[in-house]
Formats: sequence, structure tokens, C-alpha cells
Amino acid sequence: MRGDILVIQEYHKRAASEIIPQIIERVRGKYTRYIITVAGESGSGKSETSQAIANELENYGIKSVVLGQDDYFILPPKSNDAKRRADPEWLGPHVEVKLDVLEHNLKDAIQDKNEIKKPLVDYDANTIEEETIYLKGVKVVIAEGTYTSLLKNVDTRIFITRNWLDTLEHRQKRNRGNEAGDTFIEQILATEHKIIAGQRQLADFLITNEYDVIKVE
Repeated sequence: MRGDILVIQEYHKRAASEIIPQIIERVRGKYTRYIITVAGESGSGKSETSQAIANELENYGIKSVVLGQDDYFILPPKSNDAKRRADPEWLGPHVEVKLDVLEHNLKDAIQDKNEIKKPLVDYDANTIEEETIYLKGVKVVIAEGTYTSLLKNVDTRIFITRNWLDTLEHRQKRNRGNEAGDTFIEQILATEHKIIAGQRQLADFLITNEYDVIKVE
């Protein structure tokens, strides 16, 4: 998403450096592109962790791209917020997010397409455009976002267990449109917490509140 700010900390790098060595042979051994998802609640560090994973893969000589679920919302951010406030039912993966479009982009990547066309949200302008991502030489696609554990055709699923209360400080730092502290937003995040709670059961790796990595056997 254009306008998003990533602050990659040492703990993001540490988590990436623990996960990648455990899957690197699978990545190298797969004849099609390898798909990783990073899911979790708002402010849990999905975007930063995904970029840290991309950077770690580069250390192994493997090129990757990151696709953010925020680009796949039906409405741009400010319009989506207004819709949520007007319609209590406007929330969740099958309502406000075009997961089918993200799924299609991943399928194209797996099928060795050299480029994909995807939405691109501009946060400040409150618009959705289209961009082309070129995949020549790309071995891994990382899809990050709240609901990405629900995507199919995924090789490794990562879930960050921090909840919306744990992430308050991080959300205050990025503070998109003064979201942190907004009573309505906090209610939305509490509901979102219930929606995605079961997704941790799908994970191959859990990242705890302290950013320790647990491999799920």
C-alpha cells in the first residue's frame, strides 16, 4: 500500500532468520514458486516481518516479492472506515476484502507467469489503482495480511499471535489517521480478533508476543 511506513526492528529480523533456515531446502526444491503467508491482527508486525523474510531470503540468493492484503480491500481505507461505521455487517474476509483476486494473483505466480496485475491502494489519496508486478527471477511470493492464512495453495503459513491490545504501541507509532485510541476502531479490532482466532490452528510457524518462533509439528 502506497503511504505505508515500515519500521523493521531486530526482533522482526530475528524471527525471519529463525524461520527461513527451516524451510530453505523446501523453497529450493519446489519446481514452482513458493508461497508464504504472514497473518495476524492489526499492528502485529505482519508487513515488517514479511519484508524481513524477503530480506533474509535475499541473503540466500533467493528473490521474492511481498503482496499486502491491504491492497485488496474493495474500498480504499477512508471509504472502508466510513462503510464499517455505517454498516455493522461490513467486516471480515468474505465481505470487505477481495481475497479471490489475491488468490488469483498467487495462482498466476505459481503457474510461472512473468507478471501479475494487482490493485494498489494509496492511503493518503484514498484511491485504488492498478499496478503490474514483474516476477521474472522471483522464487518466493509472500502474502501478508489479517486473513491470508485462509488462502489456498500456500506452502508455509506464519501466524503472529499478538492481539490488538498487545499491538497498541505499534499502532500508535504508525497511527494511520489517528486510528489508535478511536473507540470504534478498538471495537472493530476486538471483533476481528474473534474472527481470526482460529487461523492460528492453520499455522506452520507461530510468532509469539515476544517474537519467539515456534514451529508447529
